[in-house]
Amino acid sequence: MNDSVYVGNAGKDAALDRGWLLGHFKDASDPRHSEDVEIKWGVHPRGDERAQWVTGEARTALLVLISGRFRVELPGRDVVLTEQGDYVVWGRGVDHSWYAEEESVVLTVRWPSVPGYKVEERDKVDENESAAGHDHSRSTAAS
Repeated sequence: MNDSVYVGNAGKDAALDRGWLLGHFKDASDPRHSEDVEIKWGVHPRGDERAQWVTGEARTALLVLISGRFRVELPGRDVVLTEQGDYVVWGRGVDHSWYAEEESVVLTVRWPSVPGYKVEERDKVDENESAAGHDHSRSTAAS
């Protein structure tokens, strides 16, 4: 067995770490540890949404629809991915959120892999948003 090789299944491995397969958050001895890139196999039930908008984004992201119908929410514009292989890319500084319009599987690649974007528990997020006065209302316009 070579310690620099890992063989797995995205669906099974994703369930162990909130969807994340590769990134800075994996143990440094794990071949899936990377500070260059993060990869997530996101399985989302219908109606699932990000608990809060990402603001102050320092990464570039690519999100590819594997199955379902998935909306990426961007300032002033929503992008709805409807066909397998549809994708969207956004860069540093672009605030964003998302919403699963149908049960969906999406592959997300982000770079670089940096800490600071983990979403807290829903109750804590609501309290923090109220205290900070943040309000990123979801747009219903699609493009």
